[in-house]
Amino acid sequence: MPVSRRTMLAAMAAGALAGCAGPAGVTSGDPSASGAAPGNGTRGQAPQAAAAPQTAAAPVPAVTRAEIVARYGHLEPHTWGFGGPGVVRALPATRRVIALTFDACGGPGGSGYDRSLLGFLRRREVPATLFLNSRWIDANPAVFRQLAAEPLFEIANHGTRHRPLSVTGRSAYGIPGTRNAGEVYDEVAGNQAKLTRLLGVPPRFFRSGTAYCDDVAARIVADLGERVVSFSVNGDGGATFTPGQVRSTVAAAGSGSIVLCHMNHPEKGTAEGIAAAVPGLLASGYRFVRLSDELR
Repeated sequence: MPVSRRTMLAAMAAGALAGCAGPAGVTSGDPSASGAAPGNGTRGQAPQAAAAPQTAAAPVPAVTRAEIVARYGHLEPHTWGFGGPGVVRALPATRRVIALTFDACGGPGGSGYDRSLLGFLRRREVPATLFLNSRWIDANPAVFRQLAAEPLFEIANHGTRHRPLSVTGRSAYGIPGTRNAGEVYDEVAGNQAKLTRLLGVPPRFFRSGTAYCDDVAARIVADLGERVVSFSVNGDGGATFTPGQVRSTVAAAGSGSIVLCHMNHPEKGTAEGIAAAVPGLLASGYRFVRLSDELR
């Protein structure tokens, strides 16, 4: 039976921090070998060309920190949460497509690598968008290089210090948010520069720590050339759900859903739950996509 909305909201309020602050997972610089098996989730989908990781000099942002502060430093936000103007919460598709997105938060207790989860996605050829925090990249350089080279996955920006994105210092789940427009710029642009340097191309999508964002901060992200992406299905409750809860929650996703789970807690139930939910969705005619396959 699918997890009820009340259960989902309670889990989000009680356990959303576990995606970055739970027990330390196993880090690895030796990612598992990729492989393909019958029953893929990308039938009819043209692969995206993967950019080879680069080590060029840090790119110059299209807009400077001073310009952002001058433009937005005096504005008061009107929204706070998972939605709001400029925030993508679902795909604009009417077709039977679902986007699986996985956060890697980094930091103490949040720099693990779920080898089993990524191995399953490879075997079933299920594409996904991976939101990686700067701290996680630094802790997993070899894993990052392999993921960045695989067309099955696209890399997105999960911030520099994994902070909720606020221009007034609001917090979420006990994590202090950015305090002003300048700190919003630092949180987004810091990891944007890292990813651009490593990938050779800038990331297209951004998700803040905890996925909380205000409307002024979302405008700053847009000025930096990225789109704020939230979610419509909280697939693993901040890496707190059991395998059964992950399975029932993800299996209930509908057309256009953006599913949020975590790839940095191998000790949790995400991998097993995803592996149990995906075959049924494929059998029902759903196709899995990266965000860039549907968001232009």
